Amino acid sequence: MGVIIRIIIGLAVLAAMIVAVGLALPKNHRAESRVTLEKSPEEVWNVVRNPAALVGTWSDLKSARQVQAGDGREVWEQNAGGFPMRLIVESSNPPRRLVTRIDADKKAAFGGTWTYTLTPAGNGTTLSIVEDGYVNNPVFRVMMTLMGKHRTLDGYLKALADKFDEPVKPEHVR
Repeated sequence: MGVIIRIIIGLAVLAAMIVAVGLALPKNHRAESRVTLEKSPEEVWNVVRNPAALVGTWSDLKSARQVQAGDGREVWEQNAGGFPMRLIVESSNPPRRLVTRIDADKKAAFGGTWTYTLTPAGNGTTLSIVEDGYVNNPVFRVMMTLMGKHRTLDGYLKALADKFDEPVKPEHVR
């Protein structure tokens, strides 16, 4: 019985340490990754502009569908990374810039925006995505730090390149 109590105490201490480390990490973060593809801005835009286009290509994206919003905004429901969420299209300037925001209140576990910028690059396109996010849950902050703040951006960009059958290695800009 004493061994079980020591294991329980050890696990409680470990959990407390993880929460303490998470509380010491900043809530807000900014990350930027980019790739250059051999497709025109219009071709890249057509995929970027449709959040459902990478279902089946991006392993984190299980589903995505556009839903009616009573206020006229464009809203998508998706399951990404195991989390159901709603995305709001904040602005769209084809084929150059798109801004999406997770529809979450400030007390949610996480949230933020992705700003997609498409720039012509020779016969192709450079796509840069900036994530301005927040992570309220201290355990999630530790997980994000361990997995890297570019993980989701890079996964998206690799899936996009796979859609075009192009190998890429995302570049971390910040």
